[in-house]
Amino acid sequence: MASVLWLALHLPRLPLEVFQRGLGQDTITESAAANDPSLLPLVVTAAPSVPRVLLPDAPAHRCGIQPGMTLSAAYALAPDLVARPRDLALETAALESLALWAEQFTPAVSLAPPDALLLEIGGCLRLFDGLEALLARVRQGLAQLGFDVSLASAPTPTGALMLARNGLELHVTDFVALSRRLGQLPAGSLETSAAITESLLRLGLRTLDDCLRLPRDGFARRFGQELVDQLDRALGRLPDPRVPHVPPARFASRLVLPVPVPNTDQILFGARRLATELAGFLTGRGAGATQLLFLLEHEAPPVTRIVLELSMPNRDAAHFMVLLRERLARLELPGPVEAFSLHCTQTMQLAPRNFSLFATRETATEHRAELVERLRARLGRQAVQGLVLVPEHRPELAFREAEPGSAAPVPCDALRPFWLLATPRPIAAGGLEFLAGPERIESGWWDGNDVRRDYYVAAQQDGSRVWVYCHRDGTGEPERWFVHGLFG
Repeated sequence: MASVLWLALHLPRLPLEVFQRGLGQDTITESAAANDPSLLPLVVTAAPSVPRVLLPDAPAHRCGIQPGMTLSAAYALAPDLVARPRDLALETAALESLALWAEQFTPAVSLAPPDALLLEIGGCLRLFDGLEALLARVRQGLAQLGFDVSLASAPTPTGALMLARNGLELHVTDFVALSRRLGQLPAGSLETSAAITESLLRLGLRTLDDCLRLPRDGFARRFGQELVDQLDRALGRLPDPRVPHVPPARFASRLVLPVPVPNTDQILFGARRLATELAGFLTGRGAGATQLLFLLEHEAPPVTRIVLELSMPNRDAAHFMVLLRERLARLELPGPVEAFSLHCTQTMQLAPRNFSLFATRETATEHRAELVERLRARLGRQAVQGLVLVPEHRPELAFREAEPGSAAPVPCDALRPFWLLATPRPIAAGGLEFLAGPERIESGWWDGNDVRRDYYVAAQQDGSRVWVYCHRDGTGEPERWFVHGLFG
């Protein structure tokens, strides 16, 4: 086996998938499509003088629409057809986002426009328990992201690309087998102009083997040295360097919908795919997100902004979706959504975890943090706060709001209730059984909120325990009793 092994990811339906990924159209029944305009048949068109269908989706294919058909003929078969012109900028952006996701498998990722990625995986096979296990993970991940893929591996990047772009899911690990497999490919596998490909076919050069059997000098004079060099790079006779993908400092990925959708439920499917992309990006960097920004684009401005705060760094796509779903559930859209994007605005390094068979303090802390994040997503950030003690004897002033989990527990020898009432409630002392006390608290004379109280722990007739005090104002007035707290 060669020490260097390249994996090619060819996306044959990328022009369609950049519009389709936001909605799970291929899994929708015709009856559902009748009630939802976002699930209508979809095609991507090329833009010559007469627009033609480049790729149809599954519902359009069921209507009889085929690649190469004129757009007018396609409308005759499906009057409710949605047609989008091919968008090369969207395809490039999708490849860039996919490269970020792929960096969880290897740092050596290269773009192969317009429809492929290259991953150098020779050095990471042991990490993923071998080639077959790695291929299964890549294929499963791409399916979750909404991509149809052809995978092929070879000792050279050009060789792997040729195999993948011909739909041959072959995994060649030595140069002898590579030469044999490449020789069987059609001559059209070479990256060259349509005119040169036509010339090769007119000369009877049907396969790459046919091209390789010709004298090299004569072949180069007729078709150019670049074609000879391309064959040599594919076979490993010439170096085949690839420009590594340089990831941006921050993650951002965007999905464009085939048609505007009127409610947030319909964008959760695509949002899950963006969250999965982000999880791959963070895994490759050994980091976790602490703040996310989700943008909803409408026909008319402004853009709807949703900020998700995380109290601890996290890279779990499922947790991101829990928070986003909570926020979307209480969001009123100003108009239909045409596109949406996910941005990771703040990250922190996430130390590798050593998983334990039993629950640990670390996992308990993570669960508390996730609960706080979910409550804040549902109720709003200000509605969920932590409490910290301050140096103050008066119970109602002995704490302040703080970021949950930001302060360490403070030991307290005094007996204090779990629940402090916002306003003390008058109570008759006759029905109380005093269990502990008194505890005298006199304070506040300097700020005009002077208190003089004797606190007791008492049991009521129903057995519940309360924290009560007797108000002493020094005027000789009858004693007044109040409940200030409840014990759990």
